[in-house]
Amino acid sequence: MGYILYSLSFAFLVFGTALYFTRSRWLPRVPYVYTRLPTSFREDIEAGLSSAAFDLSANVEAGDSRQGLDERGKREVQAIMKRRGVGFDEARRLYMEDRFKKNNIGPDGRPRDPKFVSFS
Repeated sequence: MGYILYSLSFAFLVFGTALYFTRSRWLPRVPYVYTRLPTSFREDIEAGLSSAAFDLSANVEAGDSRQGLDERGKREVQAIMKRRGVGFDEARRLYMEDRFKKNNIGPDGRPRDPKFVSFS
């Protein structure tokens, strides 16, 4: 019994060492999900996601403990900035208009639902 345990341990050690030394060949082919750690408002400012109209420096100065801006929204705004070559404020406006359109909300902020009734 000891011989089998020793053989398996030795085979595992040899196999693990071979995997370690050849990791540059097989590791890029391994599918895995990469998740970024949550960012802070300071990192959002450094990424260019702040402006005079959307100022995050007050959050940093106040010591806001929240994680920062929404990851999905940041990625989409950055993609708009890169794809269309616009600044942060314009990209944020385009992103919000797209979200409004997907949720059937007009550019003025009112729902486009025909059953919608508003009392002013």
